[in-house]
Amino acid sequence: MADDFSFEVTQKIGIIAEGKGGWNLELNMISWGGRPVKYDIRSWSPDHQKMSKGITLSKDELSALKALLESKNIC
Repeated sequence: MADDFSFEVTQKIGIIAEGKGGWNLELNMISWGGRPVKYDIRSWSPDHQKMSKGITLSKDELSALKALLESKNIC
């Protein structure tokens, strides 16, 4: 039985970097396979039909990443 690969971008938060060919690295809120919404960082094609590999984080994980970056004076 195949895994459910459906996704829904529920909120476009912003573009982190503009890439070649119109692909942009973005931070979005996404529901994967009908599961609860999480923060997602990955590159998307201009029409959002194709995507690169990325990282999906819960709110707690994103907060921990933010704290880590701040503690290392990265941002």
